[in-house]
Amino acid sequence: MAVGARLDLPQWFDQIRFGGYQIRTVLLCFLVTTFDGFDTQAIAFAGPALADALGLGAKGLAPIVTAGVAGMALGAITFGVAGDRYGRRAAILLATAMFGLCSLLTAFADNSAQLMLLRFLTGIGMGGAVPNVYTLASEFSPARHRGLIMLLAGLGLPVGAILGGLIAGVIIPLYGWQGIFALGGIAPLLALPLLWRLFPESPYYLARNDQQQLLKRLLARVSPSAPPPEDAVFTLPEAPTRVGPAALLAPELRRNTLAIWATYFFNWVAWFSLVLWIPSVLHAAGLAKEQAGLATVTLNGAALIFILPLAWMLPRLAVRQVILLLLAGALVVSLLLAGAGDNWPLVFVLVALSGLFVGGPQIALNYLAVSIYPTGVRATGVGWAIGMGRLGTVVGGAAGGLVLADYGPRGFFLALALPLLLAALSAMMVRPANDGLSAATR
Repeated sequence: MAVGARLDLPQWFDQIRFGGYQIRTVLLCFLVTTFDGFDTQAIAFAGPALADALGLGAKGLAPIVTAGVAGMALGAITFGVAGDRYGRRAAILLATAMFGLCSLLTAFADNSAQLMLLRFLTGIGMGGAVPNVYTLASEFSPARHRGLIMLLAGLGLPVGAILGGLIAGVIIPLYGWQGIFALGGIAPLLALPLLWRLFPESPYYLARNDQQQLLKRLLARVSPSAPPPEDAVFTLPEAPTRVGPAALLAPELRRNTLAIWATYFFNWVAWFSLVLWIPSVLHAAGLAKEQAGLATVTLNGAALIFILPLAWMLPRLAVRQVILLLLAGALVVSLLLAGAGDNWPLVFVLVALSGLFVGGPQIALNYLAVSIYPTGVRATGVGWAIGMGRLGTVVGGAAGGLVLADYGPRGFFLALALPLLLAALSAMMVRPANDGLSAATR
């Protein structure tokens, strides 16, 4: 590459070896999402013990669950915009500090009103971290590995959920439901100084904001064996874009934006109904409380196993078709669960398959959202898409408890079919779009 040349930043990443600095960045993203995944699921782990301690039933617990996911929706939207305007690094660090501190404070709550407020504030931080983590990880990766890199960065969400499910059985008998929230707050707060020291800024953000010297110093750390020329100018292969949510509804983005929003919303209604209520559903169906808690481990563990090969293949697949196939499988599994009764081996097999068919579209949708938006609105686009998904979690979190209370486990699983069908219809409306990353919607 000639000295003084204008260099295309995505092509530069495509040409270099994926090295140690990028691996470290992905591991830092993974650490943040692990904390996030643990705290997101904390209410599910602690829910039965918390409900018993405060005399709450499923309907009494539902507003606390709903407050958390409502906070996640607001956090995804506001921190997504903040990541585009002020940098992915600052947004991730602030969001992590917020959900860590508020989770710790939750351990000291002694009534449902305090729990609702603190879960809402914790949710803002949890929701704010995820879109910026996905965006930053994607912008450090070459196109050929982007699907896998995004998965690895977000892999902490199910890993944190699995760890929480395993730890809850030890912590709750010793320290009560408060122990889960205390651990969920202390761990990210202890890690915050390390994250502050090591977390990098997005190279795409630096290029878009014409911070060329900072960008070249960063790229020299990314590729120390072949650093960029000192007087090179890195550019992005996209038209200048306004920063802010209004740009998402510009004519060239409007159709895909609305279709992705709807797909996220309805898929997350179904997914978070399962994630947040599956222990309570199986307990209501007759399974012991201790064994019902393992359903969360099964659901997230299976998602983890199944989604790894899916993420590896995503850059080479027609992503919209993958989403449609997964949602079709999810419809079948939800109907089978409704008829499985207390055949617990079959129920756990179907719960595991739900990890793939209901949870799998999450990974594909994240890849789709990152791919479809230009740099100037990438974190905003991903944040608003995830925010719409989080609104779905509000509906799923609230409706899950109400449906369970009124119609029982069979009605709960039958009700999942409706949002899954609507998610599939919404995904059918997505059309291909080109940007600085790839065209992933074909």
